[in-house]
Amino acid sequence: MKKLNIILILSVINIFPVFSQKNIVRSPNQKISVELISQHNNTNMGEWYLKASSTSEGKNVVIIPRIDLGLIRSDQKFSDKLKFLKASKQKFITDRYTSIHGKRAICSNSANEVIVSFENPNKSKLNIILRAYNDGIIFRYEFPEKKGSFVIKDELTSYIIPRETKRWMEKWNTANEGLYSVMSKDKVQKQEWGYPALFQQGDSSYWYLLHEADLNQSYCGTKLSNKEDSARYKLTFPNPRDGRGIGSSTPTIALPWKSPWRVIIIGSLSDIVGSTLVDDVSEPSKIKNPKWIKPGVVSWNYWSSNHGTKDYKIVTDFADLAAEMNWPYTLLDWEWDAMTNGGNVEDATKYILSKGVKPLIWYNSGGNHTWVSSTPKDRMLTHQNRVEEFSKLRKMGFVGVKIDFFESEKQDMIKYYIDILEDAAKFEMMVYFHGCLVPRGWARTYPNLMTYEGVRGAEWYNNGPEFTLEASEHNTILPFTRNVVGAMDYTPTTFTNSQFPHLTSYGHELALSIVFESGLQHFADRPDGYLMLPDVVKSFLKSVPNAWDDTRLIDGYPGEDAVIARRKGTSWYIGGINAEIKEKQQNVKFPFLQNGIKYKCTLIADGKHDKDFEVRYYEVDMSSAIDVKLLRRGGFVMTLVPTN
Repeated sequence: MKKLNIILILSVINIFPVFSQKNIVRSPNQKISVELISQHNNTNMGEWYLKASSTSEGKNVVIIPRIDLGLIRSDQKFSDKLKFLKASKQKFITDRYTSIHGKRAICSNSANEVIVSFENPNKSKLNIILRAYNDGIIFRYEFPEKKGSFVIKDELTSYIIPRETKRWMEKWNTANEGLYSVMSKDKVQKQEWGYPALFQQGDSSYWYLLHEADLNQSYCGTKLSNKEDSARYKLTFPNPRDGRGIGSSTPTIALPWKSPWRVIIIGSLSDIVGSTLVDDVSEPSKIKNPKWIKPGVVSWNYWSSNHGTKDYKIVTDFADLAAEMNWPYTLLDWEWDAMTNGGNVEDATKYILSKGVKPLIWYNSGGNHTWVSSTPKDRMLTHQNRVEEFSKLRKMGFVGVKIDFFESEKQDMIKYYIDILEDAAKFEMMVYFHGCLVPRGWARTYPNLMTYEGVRGAEWYNNGPEFTLEASEHNTILPFTRNVVGAMDYTPTTFTNSQFPHLTSYGHELALSIVFESGLQHFADRPDGYLMLPDVVKSFLKSVPNAWDDTRLIDGYPGEDAVIARRKGTSWYIGGINAEIKEKQQNVKFPFLQNGIKYKCTLIADGKHDKDFEVRYYEVDMSSAIDVKLLRRGGFVMTLVPTN
């Protein structure tokens, strides 16, 4: 009888190996964890979900109580009848890499990883790869089998978000140029939402940002939908009508296969703003010798004159502006192929190069996926087109291209994006995507991808009167949402007006040069807008970097204010903006400065009115504090340079 009991006990252990030890993966610092849980009362067969948690001062806080898992393939399901097979031993993942542009030059990719293996009733295998980082968790699906081609009919990944959680989300649109809505409780809207999405857990100091990374040709982009249940945000594929109905909205995969990473950045607002997790988990650089990739500021004529590149005189004026301001680049935007008034594109290129400035040039992405007919439309569409065009551009002296109007995140369009990047790299051409998706980590894999639009930026001062009232609040949401996940070409720092006026102060506009990060930073004002500025402000704009060695959030809250410090070499640059329609005082402290070093601080702040500056000088160290007055919708910048 005793022998029989022993056999039964051993059988139970073998049948339920998953529950002999909980499947919890913890971050290297032990503060963030992701747990795999069976929905069916501790059995090893059925549905499975994840729970994300964080620990602070010995207190465990559930960040996301439930993340549903599963895929539906064209041949079978991998969801409700998954049998647990095994979990790998925990593995420490670590590597360091350098970033040519972005919020940090030296980045670290360090996490603990566990791979959990399942099979469905047909004995087909599915792995779920779980990683916990000090600033979040990621997971992805893997089909490890070696043969087969299938369509993914649906991805069942869903985030269950409690109703009291505050959230900042942008209604889905193919150009990713919406405004963020702030919601909680009964104010939560039901619709499709774009990435990234920001959440504040209850009334606590815990925040998290939902996104995806390492997307490649083997899948499509996804978005979030809570149309069926306001508390459940399900990953959904592109709408069939996107891209004028061109391409399939369901991706086709070939085994073996891995999905993109599902990314949850977790921590304080400072952790969110400082995170490079989206790039960290993406494929390393494919460019062996990237010395030709040079971040920099660009003069840009479209904002102040929507047909500016059609006019040779305007083009040369903006080349002169770039030369005067020590900016390395100027952009020839749409209609360059119809240039008149003294010269054509060849003449303009020669003039730009004669001023010591390097030219960039615009293209329509082309094809039937876009209704926009602006030319040149088809020169980026095929590999042969691109080889011919990049060869010609390089001979002329161009160093980069801006490509516009993608209008879809279907699998065929993801492949198109990546094909462009790979062909451009062969000709040492930098790339700027406009009218496009938001970053998915490609800047690590293809560092010649300098920036993306994918944001409602200053261009919207041309599109209607609404942005005049929206801009200041919108500007203080972007550092906590869109700009967290990658470069963002808002085309900032304008002092004059376009079709519709600013309400933001000159100090606010100046601060955007630091608050917003972009590998190519297009300063959008007309030449007079910069040349009329006081000398100290012009000097600042002549030297402000746009690729950084470090980034820190000093203070801020989405929709209210943001104060961000960025380091280049041994110097620090601080930008602060106020969204509110009232003056406020910001106490700026400097604990991030090097101990024992004194710094010369130049403060350029709001003056007596919104078109006025006040300049002050200080000597500071890491123990100092300075009070700065911000006007309504105001702002300021500081530069901190070591005195010794």
